[in-house]
Amino acid sequence: MRGEGFTFGWFDWFCLWYPPGWLILFNRHWQHYHADPDGWNWLEYILFLIPGGFYLALLIRWLRLGCRLPRRETPTFDPNYQKAFRDEILAPIVKYYFRGELQQIENLPENGPAIVAMNHAGMCFPWDFLVLAYLLGDTRDWIVQPLAGVSLFEHLWMIWWLPSGWSEVLGGVRAEYDEFEAAVASKTILLYAPEGLRGPCKGWPLRFQIQTFHPSFISLSDRYQIPILPVVCLGNEYLHPFAFNLKNIGKIFGLPFLPISFLIIVFILFPSMGVWAMRSRLQYYIQPLYRNSDSQNTIEPQTASSKIRLNTYQQAQALREKLQSKLNCLLNINES
Repeated sequence: MRGEGFTFGWFDWFCLWYPPGWLILFNRHWQHYHADPDGWNWLEYILFLIPGGFYLALLIRWLRLGCRLPRRETPTFDPNYQKAFRDEILAPIVKYYFRGELQQIENLPENGPAIVAMNHAGMCFPWDFLVLAYLLGDTRDWIVQPLAGVSLFEHLWMIWWLPSGWSEVLGGVRAEYDEFEAAVASKTILLYAPEGLRGPCKGWPLRFQIQTFHPSFISLSDRYQIPILPVVCLGNEYLHPFAFNLKNIGKIFGLPFLPISFLIIVFILFPSMGVWAMRSRLQYYIQPLYRNSDSQNTIEPQTASSKIRLNTYQQAQALREKLQSKLNCLLNINES
């Protein structure tokens, strides 16, 4: 990583408060620290800011690169760049826009490792994850690695939107079992959504309904003796309000979900807003550490496999019910 710290100028503050400019901030910050000859340039940035201009910028960049995709790098996680991005870009967004807050901080351990399991919603760029990663890093100076859907790394839109390897360099872990296990085995602070894509895909009508948990995090927690830190997020439901998921159309474009809402016209005019979300107040309620109290080693070998799977699944759903109960309680308090 090269260069001195990134400092907001007037153009950067303008981009922060003008939604199509968020993508500019991400790319400008990357270019400040990394040589990126295939990246966006100033003419293209200006086009981002006018209706329909992104399409012209995309064409200009494609022609500039010789009618090819941006070069794919072989990225590795860089904790120093994660810290720079957290302190220089995420900090003002979290403070002034999403107004992120950690609640019940007495339940937050001093040290890791841990699997931070959070309810996921919003049907948008994973801002509930990024804000929590920022808050945990800012509060405990932790290096946090979020587990992210494969599309965030390699979908064609992401290849053009964001720099090559951006997600990996920031610490993103692909949502594939082998990479998930490797991250847990390395004793990191891993940010995980047990609902998987069912969380952001559930849409507005089910926004407060935590979906079925995948049990993999329970089994890995038990195998590597790493505690689970449950977190309930309140406010992520409003990141893309009144959105419905067009699953079948989304599959045509290779997207994990395709939201349709009153914002769709704006997104069509400004595709760079794909990394933006509505202003919300994201509050994170830290729950007591969860440790598996049932020893799977006591199960008879001949029936171990099926019983362990059933036991793990039941534990995952029991934890989901606890978080759902806490979320319901918080909603009732806010309504009263």
